[in-house]
Order: sequence, then structure tokens, then C-alpha cells
Amino acid sequence: MHFTSEQRLDDGVLEREFTLGEIPGILWTPASVSAPAPLILLGHPPLGLRTMYPRLAERARQAAADGFAAATIELPGSGERPRWAAVEQARADLRRAVQAGEPVGDEIIGALALPLVEKSVPEWQAALDALLSLPEIGGPVGYSGGVISIGIRLAVVEPRVTAAVLFAGSLVPAAMFEEARRVTIPLHVLLQWDDEGNDRQAALDLFDAFGSKEKTLHANMGGHTGVPQFAADAAARFFARHLK
Repeated sequence: MHFTSEQRLDDGVLEREFTLGEIPGILWTPASVSAPAPLILLGHPPLGLRTMYPRLAERARQAAADGFAAATIELPGSGERPRWAAVEQARADLRRAVQAGEPVGDEIIGALALPLVEKSVPEWQAALDALLSLPEIGGPVGYSGGVISIGIRLAVVEPRVTAAVLFAGSLVPAAMFEEARRVTIPLHVLLQWDDEGNDRQAALDLFDAFGSKEKTLHANMGGHTGVPQFAADAAARFFARHLK
């Protein structure tokens, strides 16, 4: 891990950009901590860190106010990373089906989500190795938001992730439902009831499939970007219970 820049935000949070090989990322740490801070990994959709920065920084500052460090990395094929032809084609197929009013089949969903899961999850794990080697960061670790299929895979294969807040806002291939049954960590799942890009029934079926003994579904009226503040506050309380 190589830090490339740092700045103090107006609330004292230290923001540092880094690279991990070819992967850009950002780390936020609280203004002052008396012990190594628990860590929240901030997931995001594949729109690029620069595009997502305002929302990521807001979530990170809230995490820091609660005593957590927060970090994110650029997803494969996004932002400044090299384009990924297979995923670009899957996105084009998805757009074409939606514009034509056709059903979006599992073949398209799988072609879009599964390669991203296969490549990005090991990168998240490598980032976690580097982050937990820093003296100011300790466990436990949570995962928050982003592509829900990535969160599912991380919850299954990464024992250092002990709790997760998942956003039911991205299409999930059928193969991930079987993996969801293997998830056992505490979950807090956010669902926007009127999300125009999400299959509500599929999201409910996925929640039902999760194998966790503790899982909460927080459903709110509104579209994809209309998550109310009280829902975010509930997610913060969830992490406060499970990461401290």
C-alpha cells in the first residue's frame, strides 16, 4: 500500500488516497482515537471513485464520527482502471433489454455481476490485509453497501468481516442465492420499496435466503437514491452494536 495524498477534512477526519498495485483507494480515519479503530469497508456501484466520492465521503465521515475508520477501493473496469470488455458488453446488453422493455434474464445478470464478484472480492481481501497492518486500524471489520453480490461473497469467504449492511439495489444472479444461504454474520439490509432498477420480489427472496440468525430488513418508500436519513442512522447503530 502506497499513500499518494492526504488532507484533513473540516471535521478533522484524515483522508488519505492510496494505491494497492494498480488499484486506487481512499482511507478515512477519525480525528483522534485512543486505540486502533474498527474498520468499515465502503462498497459502491461501478461508477468510479471520482463519481461516487461525495456519497462515499459522507458515509466515511459519519463512520468516523462513530469512531470507525472507513476505506474503499476502485472496482475493476471502473474509474481510472482499464476498461473491461466483457463487463462493458454485459452493461450494453442490460441497457438494450431495459430500453426495449424486455425481461432481464439471468444470463445477462450473471454476465454482469459474476465476473465482477470473482475479480473484486480478492482485491477487497488484499486491501483488507494492507489496511489491518496499519497501527491505527484494528478489527473487527464491517462491510457496507455497494454491489450486493460482492457483499454476499465477502460475507461467505472473508472471516474478518463480522457484520454487513447490504443495499438491495442491484440485480442478483441466481447463483448468488445459493451463496446467500451460507451467510451467517449479522446483516442489516436496506431496501427502497420503489427502486426503479431493482426487482422488489427478488430482493425479498434474497433476504429470505440469507442464512444469518440475525438479519433485519429495513424497507422504505422511495426510489433508488431516496434512502432517508433515519435509515442511515439505523445502519450506523447496527455497526455500533456489532463492531464495538
